[in-house]
Amino acid sequence: MSKVAFIGLGVMGYPMAGHLGKAGHVVTVYNRTAAKAERWVGEHGGTQAATPAEAAAGAEIVFACVGNDDDLREVTAGAEGAFQKMGQGAIFVDHTTASAAVARELHDEAKARGISFIDAPVSGGQAGAENGVLTVMAGGDEGAFAKAAPVISAYARMARLLGPSGAGQLTKMVNQICIAGLVEGLAEGLHFAKQAGLDATAVIETISKGAAQSWQMENRYKTMIEGKFDFGFAVDWMRKDLAICLDEARRNGAHLPVTAIVDQFYSEVQAMGGRRWDTSSLIARLDKT
Repeated sequence: MSKVAFIGLGVMGYPMAGHLGKAGHVVTVYNRTAAKAERWVGEHGGTQAATPAEAAAGAEIVFACVGNDDDLREVTAGAEGAFQKMGQGAIFVDHTTASAAVARELHDEAKARGISFIDAPVSGGQAGAENGVLTVMAGGDEGAFAKAAPVISAYARMARLLGPSGAGQLTKMVNQICIAGLVEGLAEGLHFAKQAGLDATAVIETISKGAAQSWQMENRYKTMIEGKFDFGFAVDWMRKDLAICLDEARRNGAHLPVTAIVDQFYSEVQAMGGRRWDTSSLIARLDKT
């Protein structure tokens, strides 16, 4: 068992840190809103720290899941960031969905300090975090990943190193690009079924047994038909992720016409008041007409 720290107890980090505690690791937590860290300790034991640096002191592995590039820089290399107190040979595992550029930047900063940095964004959503079945896409050094992987397995059913620093974030971008297109296709299909006078539930129950099947179809079609979106991965978060994808595409020359269009469709959902709706709410902009 390891002495670890977890920084950022949001909808993903809170249960992920909980799985580390259940697996027997000694966990110190930090959260910007201290009351949430206090609640976590009350539920899971462990220790609460006042700063990321304090949480990281003495930890073999420091995990983080925060909001964006700037948040990540603050909790790592900031004045009270984890890098300030991490010991030689310690490993920082970042589960934030951020840019590949910041992953490479922090990898180099960590290396200069004698520590390791792994970019390791996740897929599986809140349910995956709560059930301990996330998919982890990692970039970084093989040795550091090999040490961290057994600990990551506390909340992941798949964790794979996909290349050097930044490869994890780039793979997460592929994930989000694919999801954006799938959800729009599902939204249009369901909208078409309704307009055609078909029983949309019966249609999905039938075609989901064939080539059209997807996770989104299996897990979202019922709530899409019912127009219920007050759960899941928020539209605001998806737009943040797609902005990262589109920015990287401008850098590497990839053409993402569908992704760009779906991003604009999500802006329409935001204008409808759906900033915190699940990403499956793309159907709402079609059904309103």
